[in-house]
Amino acid sequence: MNSYGDPSSSRGRAQIPGAHGDPGAGPADAYRRGDDARGSWSEGMAQPGRASVPPRGQAAGGRASVGGSAAVPPRGTGAAGSASVGSASVGRAGAGRASVPVSPAPGGPAAGRATPGRASVPVSPAPVSPAGRASVGVGSAGRASVGAASVGAASYGGPAGRASVARASVSPASGIGAPPGGGDRGPGGRGPDGRAKSARARKRRRANILIASFAVFIMLAGIGVVGFTYYSTNVVLPEDTTPPQATTLYAMDNKTIIAKVGEQNRTLVTIDQIPQHVQDAVAAAEDRNFYRHSGVDYKGIARAAWNNVSGGDKQGASTITQQYARNAYDNLKDDTYARKVKEAILASKLNDKYGKPQIMQHYLNVIYFGRGAYGIEAAAQTYFGKPAKSLTVAEGAVLAALIKQPVASETHKGYDPAVNPVDAKSRWDYVINGMVEEGWLNAPGRPERPTEYPKNIKSPKNGGAGIDFGVNTPYGNVINYVKVEMREKGLCVDKEADVTDKKPLCSQALMAGGYRIRTTIDTKIQKAAVEAAQRKTKGSELAGQPKNLMAAVVAIDPETGRVVAYYGGDNGTGTDFAGKNTDPNGTVTGGHSPGSSFKIYTLAAALKAGKALESRWKGRGFTPEGTKFKVSNAGVDNPSCGNSCTLKVSTLKSLNVPFYHVTQEIGPDKVIDMAKQAGVTTMWRTDTDPAKAYDLTKTDPKDIAPSPFFHVVGYGQYPITVLDHANGVATFANEGVYNKAHFLYSVEKQNETTGKWEKVSSEKLDPKRRIDKDVVADVTSVLKEYPGQVNHRLADGREATAKTGTWELKSDSSENGDAWMIGYTPQLATAVWVGNVQKRLPLKLKDGTRVSGANLPGGIWERFMNDALKGEPKKSFPPAANIGDPEAGNGDPPPPPPTPDPPACNPLDIFCQNPGNTPTNPNNPNNPGGGPDTPTNPGPGNEGGTGGGLLPTIVPRIRE
Repeated sequence: MNSYGDPSSSRGRAQIPGAHGDPGAGPADAYRRGDDARGSWSEGMAQPGRASVPPRGQAAGGRASVGGSAAVPPRGTGAAGSASVGSASVGRAGAGRASVPVSPAPGGPAAGRATPGRASVPVSPAPVSPAGRASVGVGSAGRASVGAASVGAASYGGPAGRASVARASVSPASGIGAPPGGGDRGPGGRGPDGRAKSARARKRRRANILIASFAVFIMLAGIGVVGFTYYSTNVVLPEDTTPPQATTLYAMDNKTIIAKVGEQNRTLVTIDQIPQHVQDAVAAAEDRNFYRHSGVDYKGIARAAWNNVSGGDKQGASTITQQYARNAYDNLKDDTYARKVKEAILASKLNDKYGKPQIMQHYLNVIYFGRGAYGIEAAAQTYFGKPAKSLTVAEGAVLAALIKQPVASETHKGYDPAVNPVDAKSRWDYVINGMVEEGWLNAPGRPERPTEYPKNIKSPKNGGAGIDFGVNTPYGNVINYVKVEMREKGLCVDKEADVTDKKPLCSQALMAGGYRIRTTIDTKIQKAAVEAAQRKTKGSELAGQPKNLMAAVVAIDPETGRVVAYYGGDNGTGTDFAGKNTDPNGTVTGGHSPGSSFKIYTLAAALKAGKALESRWKGRGFTPEGTKFKVSNAGVDNPSCGNSCTLKVSTLKSLNVPFYHVTQEIGPDKVIDMAKQAGVTTMWRTDTDPAKAYDLTKTDPKDIAPSPFFHVVGYGQYPITVLDHANGVATFANEGVYNKAHFLYSVEKQNETTGKWEKVSSEKLDPKRRIDKDVVADVTSVLKEYPGQVNHRLADGREATAKTGTWELKSDSSENGDAWMIGYTPQLATAVWVGNVQKRLPLKLKDGTRVSGANLPGGIWERFMNDALKGEPKKSFPPAANIGDPEAGNGDPPPPPPTPDPPACNPLDIFCQNPGNTPTNPNNPNNPGGGPDTPTNPGPGNEGGTGGGLLPTIVPRIRE
């Protein structure tokens, strides 16, 4: 047994264990030796917890060495010799008792002979350990035999310590000086040299006696404080002190960790989830007597007292129980003698209340392992990417070796294998060797000793390890939405007065709650979004483009409302370009003008109001009565359809004028209400600085339209978020049935008693039909023709709808400031926005081309949808319902077909009647057949647009 208190240690040598119970490591490997060859202490040399005092009634020059508690010599002895007193071995016993001899009766012991003393010293209890017994020397004139005590280890079943006897010379009664330790004297013991040496010895002896006496006083006082406080203080135990845990967020597969946040990266585990070999490795590293001792190291307390006096290192030998107490309680973080006393109190109480497995469980849940990992579970994930229950013997020893010093200091680089591989391996060997010595390896029923140091240790992560994993990634915005939804579900509260055991403060819920949260994010689809839209991803659509450009992508499962992909920026601490933000003044920001992409709501509102897709509307630019601005189409004021443009053609050509007329006729509140029913929750007015947000979920559209939201709402002037737009598009994809967009699938909380995870919240879908199915069918029948109009058809002929949108940079500029592409299949609804990172600058590609909905956003949308839907079944949309009145619009009726000229050929020639042998196109107004315009590519040089603009508008420009 090589721990402190080893009865087999050299006589007169005190071994001081290391800071974490590691004998023979660093400053803990300190030995205090006597002057003589036998290891006994020099005359007058003070030993911790030991002092020299003269016996009562003894002549000058004699002294007795006292260790533990001592037998006191009979009163009235006058012999020149001093009494020899045995130092007590410290065994395992209850309260100590001392027997004190009384004055001798006549005929009693001769002068100079001490009555045998007996003393027992109270230590941590252990069975089968008798009290220590003092050995007493026989007094002789001028010399006393002094017993030097060996302290027995406080261990289960360990033998009591026995005093081994050293010898010390005592000056004779005449006062003649003798050199310390009984060494050689000068001739006759006299002369200048002899007297000088004797004087120096006495001086040293007096100084050492003072220091030792004070140390004993401090030690005894400390033990008194321990005893008093132990029985008089109500100490809070671990069941009342749950350490903070990190919250782990998983993807929808419930396996992939996408984020982990908390004040400390910790996940609690129960002892049955920690392999026995991992427990043994920790004991071998930190406290090899853990399974034998009772938790308290009083020797360490005495050492702390001595070092406080002498100015030495205050770190004593701490058991695992003491280390747990120190790490579990905030008021034990300082390095003082008072802390050591309180630590001992807690350790004693912990040992009384809990068994060894429970103490080990508590310890392994609080201890720090470096790299931001608190507790064995977090450490296993951090260093090996696996749960603690799956750790091998070799891997467990790596983690155990870290505990002593997991991070570098000024004097040592620590034991992280990535930082200090040499010392980490040496420490690992120490742990493995200790396990073998203790019989925890290479023994019956025990694992075999590992032969190789693990090679699968993970490298440290930058900006993602520890408590903020996921915050500095695109998943950071997902974390922010999870917080919001936990509040909405009542899982946390905002007022401290409302806090309960089950409902923490929302501001602290994720940081210290230790939740296990399953999100709706699909990692495959999320990866597709990031790879298509993130600038720093090599090969993305934004890679290499001007640095002011920023993209955002949100994708939703229409059948459930689950947000399966969300890219609003590269981290959760900056601006969320896909959602709402709050500036330092408390102003809600985040919306972007959707331009013509908003027309899907205007078209649906018109159909709901009884207008058919074939209803005709005026399409030429004009200035509305009572206004100072002109409503224009982007690119052309006089489209080919003139003032007889159908809603279908107006949608495909992105004409603004017809949609202004529609909004004016049915009312802008109807358009806003349709957007609200689809899922748009917030809209910003643009005539204030800053723009003011309106919560549509709490506002009647009739109260905000036509003021402040004017008829220009019909073609997308007023900003909305990418998330809201995606939610609205998802409602159309789901044939008019609304599901609220959400990120939270389930929330689990760990039962502190059983360690099992229990659900505290689950997804509760609440689908509602908000838009008539036939209205959606007609909208979809138009929008599914749009991908072909802008050359963004999906792969393999997959059916999809789409609509672009672009908005001006500002009212006096011909440049673009926002560009969109939205669209859906029956399985997936997506909104893509491209705009500016910070300052609002013209949107241009690297070749100088203006960014519009059809180019950069369209490219991101097409690529994302193809990647996200790869391998998914192809689904078709329902046919158009053709509802509404074709005669409902304010446009001119189509002109009658022109009368054909008589043929200039032989009437009997059948080929003469149809030159070219081609059928007439009934959709071309220039053809005799008449009918609506054939949709054309609404790109540069073609009529159409997405526009309008801020009031007042500017000269029309080419957009799409």
